[in-house]
Amino acid sequence: MSVKKLGFGLMRLPAVDEADKSKVDVERVCHLADRFLAEGFTYFDTAACYHSGNSEQAFREAVAKRYPREAYTITDKLSLFMLKEASEMPGFFEKQLENCGVEYFDYYLLHSLDEGAAKQAEEWGAFDFMLEKKAKGLVKHVGFSFHDKAEVLDKILTRHPEMEYVQLQLNYADWEDSEVQSRKCYEVCVKYGKPVLVMEPIKGGMLANVPAEAEALLKGARPEMSVASWAIRFAASQENVFMVLSGMSDEQQVEDNLSYMKDFAPLSDEEKDLVAKSAAIIKSKEKVPCTGCRYCTDGCPMKIAIPDYFKLLNRISMFGEGQLASAKSIYKDRTEKEGHGKASDCVGCRQCEEHCPQHLPITEYLEEAAKTFE
Repeated sequence: MSVKKLGFGLMRLPAVDEADKSKVDVERVCHLADRFLAEGFTYFDTAACYHSGNSEQAFREAVAKRYPREAYTITDKLSLFMLKEASEMPGFFEKQLENCGVEYFDYYLLHSLDEGAAKQAEEWGAFDFMLEKKAKGLVKHVGFSFHDKAEVLDKILTRHPEMEYVQLQLNYADWEDSEVQSRKCYEVCVKYGKPVLVMEPIKGGMLANVPAEAEALLKGARPEMSVASWAIRFAASQENVFMVLSGMSDEQQVEDNLSYMKDFAPLSDEEKDLVAKSAAIIKSKEKVPCTGCRYCTDGCPMKIAIPDYFKLLNRISMFGEGQLASAKSIYKDRTEKEGHGKASDCVGCRQCEEHCPQHLPITEYLEEAAKTFE
């Protein structure tokens, strides 16, 4: 029997208190997991940082304590960004096994690699650490999740052919995106023969609420199918995709996903064409034609994260005002937690505009970002 391609992502679980996402509603998670497993799905994905550390424990209570070990597979991650030094890795791993209530992980991934994180992983011996765990039977398969350009992914897989899986942000809105490079990264995985685990197939929920024109296009073709279903089916239709994660938060999302994934049918050629048209509609709503090259940031005297703020403006223009609250939250993190300058800190030196290959009126867009997010 072939493996069902839908995985349960445990990073957006229902909470007891919506104002405090760390307090997971374990009783509801039990019900969601029961429905998921009852339809023959087995794959769960967690990480130590999800729900402020409580995602792993929610899995233990809802699944590991209530089902035999052969009934499910569990993926966890080595989150180096949570550690201060390499010597903490063994204790971190043991705590994860304890939190999840298992004796081994089916899949264990280096978490959120980009060029810098990959260098850190090599310096800390993290790749070898994972192989040691695999040799001892504490991990069945090793890999990494990835957030960077395709050329960086190519370098990592060249240096580390021992990695078995790659988890990618892959969805139809980012398929041709110059910054995320979903298609290019996917093709690198195909080149190296590495099966792909998909994260963010609905782009954090945004592809469940597409512009009205795109929704009319998709609903017109398949009125019985949810808008979100097109995004998950797009990801699952890629031949080299092994598993598609969905961060399911409630009963409705679980039932919707199960309805079309329990007997999965890849997109037809006509449906692929509709998805491409939907992506074009979303792209046409883009406010700032920024490619994210970051040439504008190198000499900025106020250290303003210009492309990041433009991406947030595009998020609202493409997916609607419902994205404003989360965009403001991300903006606050960039400026307060990460120490980047605010859009309003711009002094009008315009060196960014001199370096912009797209010749964008950056200072004008920064004024709009300041009005929108501050």
